[in-house]
Amino acid sequence: MAIDIHTHIVPANFPPYMGGNPKTGWPSICSASCGHSHLMIHGKIFRTISDTSWDVERRLVDMDRMGIDCQVLSPMPELLSYWFDTADALAMCRVVNDAIGGMVELSRTRFAGLGMLPLQDVDLAVRELEALMRDGRFRGIEIGTNVNGVPIGDPRFEPFFAAAESLGAAVFVHALHPTGDERLIGPPILKAFIGFPCETAFAIASLISSGLLSRHPDLRIAFSHGGGAFAMVLPRLQFGWKKMAAISDLSPEPPTTVARRLYYDTLVYDIPTLKFLVSSFGETRLMVGTDYPFEIYEQNPLGAMEAAGFTDDVAQLLRKENAIRYLSL
Repeated sequence: MAIDIHTHIVPANFPPYMGGNPKTGWPSICSASCGHSHLMIHGKIFRTISDTSWDVERRLVDMDRMGIDCQVLSPMPELLSYWFDTADALAMCRVVNDAIGGMVELSRTRFAGLGMLPLQDVDLAVRELEALMRDGRFRGIEIGTNVNGVPIGDPRFEPFFAAAESLGAAVFVHALHPTGDERLIGPPILKAFIGFPCETAFAIASLISSGLLSRHPDLRIAFSHGGGAFAMVLPRLQFGWKKMAAISDLSPEPPTTVARRLYYDTLVYDIPTLKFLVSSFGETRLMVGTDYPFEIYEQNPLGAMEAAGFTDDVAQLLRKENAIRYLSL
């Protein structure tokens, strides 16, 4: 069996918006048909979702089919709401965190929670993190790769990462509003396939070049989609660190050393790429991730590991042991 550290939820409903800014983009759920609903934002359909987004029993059936013993539940990234006013963002955090906590409560042996924080206000986010980590249903939080265009390696976010390190909170970084998506030609879904990997690479690089990860070596932080394009960027960054003082002065440690302390999910849809990630980052750094229950989720993650030909010991690390260590279960 396995632990899936990359799954998302959407609450079954949202309370009516009671704030003062009608442009805030407060979401709502509109029933569709056949167990599906529309998630509405600004009066438009943002995504059509299945009731597996909130229905525990439906999820358990799919988990058993996939060989998943435990799902780690995190918010659909668009719900992170960094672009909201602070009060609205805090309200949305509590709505979503309550939904995650309620699902975990229904089956504590099959689910663990990663909550969300109003990271546009770092001091408030730290206070909310402290409260969340007192709740035994949560192992940490999900954050985006940027906060309203500011990379997470920016010094303004260091107090948050310091708090996560001291509290033992796992941090899961998911691509959000990728830079450069205006250059894509085709439907909006291309952002998920092309923009997200590049965005995630930018986020990891910002955390390394800022020196933040070297100052907080005990931070347990993981990245979605196999770290995106970062494994291909890493040798170039390592070469620059060796050859150019302007780069080496940014970080006291080689980028490869830092990269092999981080965690990454296995959601790359390709056996050679999965093997490359294990070779690049180490067999203790990869964990199962599926993006369940959205349309692009990996439906047979354990089959991919079997096809990769990993030894039983390595497969066990990827399936479960690395996630146990990452989540401090």
